[in-house]
Amino acid sequence: MKVTKQEFARRRSKLMSMMEPNSIAIIPGAVEKTRSRDTEYPFRQDSDFYYLSGFNEPDAVMVLLPGREHGEYVMFCRDRDPAMELWHGYRQGPEGVCKNFGADDAFPVGDIDDILPGLLEGRDRVYYAMGRHADFDQHLMQWVNAIRAKARTGAHPPGEFIDLDHFLHDMRLYKSAAEQRVMKRAGEISAGAHVRAMQICKPGMYEYQLEAEILHEFANHGARFPAYNSIVGAGANGCVLHYVENESQIRDGDLILIDAGCEFEGYAADITRTFPASGRFSDEQRQLYDIVLEAQLAAIEVIKPGNHWNQPHDETVRVITEGLVRLGLLKGKVSDLIEKEAYRDFYMHRAGHWLGLDVHDVGDYKVGDEWRLLEPGMAMTVEPGIYVAPSNDKVEERWRGIGIRIEDDVVVTKDGCEVLTAGVPKTVAEIEALMTEAA
Repeated sequence: MKVTKQEFARRRSKLMSMMEPNSIAIIPGAVEKTRSRDTEYPFRQDSDFYYLSGFNEPDAVMVLLPGREHGEYVMFCRDRDPAMELWHGYRQGPEGVCKNFGADDAFPVGDIDDILPGLLEGRDRVYYAMGRHADFDQHLMQWVNAIRAKARTGAHPPGEFIDLDHFLHDMRLYKSAAEQRVMKRAGEISAGAHVRAMQICKPGMYEYQLEAEILHEFANHGARFPAYNSIVGAGANGCVLHYVENESQIRDGDLILIDAGCEFEGYAADITRTFPASGRFSDEQRQLYDIVLEAQLAAIEVIKPGNHWNQPHDETVRVITEGLVRLGLLKGKVSDLIEKEAYRDFYMHRAGHWLGLDVHDVGDYKVGDEWRLLEPGMAMTVEPGIYVAPSNDKVEERWRGIGIRIEDDVVVTKDGCEVLTAGVPKTVAEIEALMTEAA
């Protein structure tokens, strides 16, 4: 299950169709990052570069030249090197990039200083994401300045830089049918990992043991890496939004908040579930949980074409504020509390974000200072929560230290939305039944 070479080619063609005449686009790939001394972090390709190429080796640079007689798609990549490949693995090399990834021309990246200035010279505009690749920024400006220095001899340097992100990130916001299939598979694998964690959880375990079960499930189904650092927060740790230490022992009576999703074929899943270590919610846990679930379902209900980005969030704020008033954790008129943002003591984040090749995917949330209207193909998370800090002395002690978040991934369809992560239970009854059956 992959995005095809034909789709990558269509993406490049679409981007080039939006570029001004006589222009060039330059997209550098990612480089390897040192972890410590002579070991590196696992390589992860730059998302923009991957979106246009599907090529997954470091130290590559893509160049798009609309209208170029000898081919519009040029790639610089690592050359074949049998000695290095013996130690570090196979390389495509320029021939492989042309044969397998559709490049019209490809050159060793070591020759870029000799070749790329010639591709820049004579072009009026450069499309480039300035500021995101600091080292490459310097190289690019050195090439441009070298051409400028020859202007008296007739050289024609580019006269304008245009931000590539504006065009490319708007393209990435709309997921194709193939992308949606890949994202659905990422959601299915991640859902299975959450189910596994619920089934195996017992008081006395450590958070990192549940994390290990999740990572095992990811890799066992072809998703070797998580899309982000997994959160496994037991008890009050669930009130820390980005808790990643995952080192505490799980106690009887704790709720476990797990926020974890795999990366599959470059695309991210992002799921959160909260469940009781013992398999049974306490009364307080259940009451708060049901409010969060009601808020999430209300948000999903309004995710449809024509509604704007912020409507799901507004729904979660309304439902959560009403619920907190009903339970006595907030006091006052609901409309006044919402206006004063009193709910932020318990619900301090947004209801979701774009999702795709990046967990917090690209795309503007507002267009012309107005919330963006939802359209088919947009993918997003829906993740309301309630967090009662252990130090919150404005509420009764029985509520303190309870952290709950419920998160699913959805894609907007022509008449509503599809939940991509429905394979993991989220009602109290479903969770308790699953955990009782596994005990």
